Amino acid sequence: MDDNWLTEADLEQMQRLGIPQWEVERQLALFEKKNVSVELHRPCTLGDGILGVDAELERVCVDAYTKGLKKGRFIKFVPASGAATRMFQDLFPVLGESPVPDLSHIRAAAEAGDEAARRVQTFFDNARRFAFFEAWREAVSRLGADLEEDLRAGKIDRALKGLLTAEGLDLGRLPKALIPFHRYEDGPRTALEEHLAEAARIVCLPNGVCPVHFTVSPEHERRFLEHIAAVRPRHEALWDCAFQITLSEQSTATDTLAVGEDNRPFRDASGRLVFRPAGHGALLYNLNRLKGDLVFIKNIDNVVPDYLKPETIRWKKILGGFTILMQERIHRQIKALRTRLSSETVEQVRRFVQTTFWGSTCAIGGALIAQRDLLLHVLNRPLRVCGMVRNVGEPGGGPFWAWDREGRLTCQIVEKAQVNMADPRQRAVWERATHFNPVDLVCAVRDPEGNPYDLLRYRDPDAVIITKKSLEGRPLKALELPGLWNGSMALWNTVFVEVPSITFNPVKTVLDLLRPEHQPRDTGDGS
Repeated sequence: MDDNWLTEADLEQMQRLGIPQWEVERQLALFEKKNVSVELHRPCTLGDGILGVDAELERVCVDAYTKGLKKGRFIKFVPASGAATRMFQDLFPVLGESPVPDLSHIRAAAEAGDEAARRVQTFFDNARRFAFFEAWREAVSRLGADLEEDLRAGKIDRALKGLLTAEGLDLGRLPKALIPFHRYEDGPRTALEEHLAEAARIVCLPNGVCPVHFTVSPEHERRFLEHIAAVRPRHEALWDCAFQITLSEQSTATDTLAVGEDNRPFRDASGRLVFRPAGHGALLYNLNRLKGDLVFIKNIDNVVPDYLKPETIRWKKILGGFTILMQERIHRQIKALRTRLSSETVEQVRRFVQTTFWGSTCAIGGALIAQRDLLLHVLNRPLRVCGMVRNVGEPGGGPFWAWDREGRLTCQIVEKAQVNMADPRQRAVWERATHFNPVDLVCAVRDPEGNPYDLLRYRDPDAVIITKKSLEGRPLKALELPGLWNGSMALWNTVFVEVPSITFNPVKTVLDLLRPEHQPRDTGDGS
């Protein structure tokens, strides 16, 4: 495409967003590219890409974690930009009906095989078990109704209005971080509060300071700040710490251009180019600006009540300690290569790289100095240690041996949308996966001298997912970056560690809050 498609107004729009022209042109080229898929070689399995932890390794890891914690090396990073719309996606269509059906109609549809109606029925049948029930009841009361009386009568119009709209709790448009997830004797806790409770046990410094970083969307920042101000005193008193909470927004400079079905730039009714948020892969910029040392990363919705936290904390310590041990080994190898150039040293480091990071024979040729420089290039980069759980049918990406853009077979976290499922061989590799990614990782993001890596150098900018959307009734195609832990970390050194499934308890829909892992321990009904 020639440059004539760009107008002065386009250039001004791009400048306001912070998106350079060359980046827009690169994105347009990606739409034209026929294959943006990841090439899978084989699944990572226990003993082949995934490490098991025995009692002795756990002891050593926890000791290393404890020493690192005393040095104040850890921080917790929580992607929390998303709204809770998906959590309540079955309820919004019911609210949109005119008139809103009563529960008898919902039950009849469920009995007739309507799965969405069955989920709506389950929600209302278990309404009192949700941690937000009391606040919901108060919101409906402000609308002049009694929630419990309405539910007994099978009327749900005011119940839905009090739950989902700005006249009530507006839960469907709140960030998921601010949704009450769990009940306690002293009141409900939101997902954000559960992350504070977890952080107090894993990243609290010797001086009592507990550093936690949340990514937020601009439209939700005020509500985040208000909520943090309201709950912070309670949790600082409860955990005897001082939270150092920081927030960052996803930059508009990471937005991507939308195109029409002909791969030409899509324009809205006013003639303006349409740019869309690129997904949470763009949060690499936020992580890069953090300039941390050892960073725990975990999704906002993967939390549990206090009585289930001990096992989560145990494995956080194991992963954190293992990251320190692996980083120390890498730094020793780098130091050896820099201080003594010999065939013995190069061979020793080559074996380390082969057995730790590469999934095929590590054949390095050329002069000795060239071999050394290649090994330094491979080792001197960010490290991530990722927990992996047994595949039990949960949605999400998984661990695979895959070819990276440098032509090496390395451990990668791959989403299904990144795989060419039309290729029978690739589909077969995908379907043999034994583990999946719960987003439970520790990142070591400083070099041997203690300087922060520029994380943008170690991503695969071509690792994108093309999705079909619509705007103003017209179809469009959008570029989305795979998750922060996919293409954005494609060139990191990676180690996968098997962790138990009890450490993974995501809340993707509101009905997930009815699972035993999200209910009080002593009573199954939340009373």
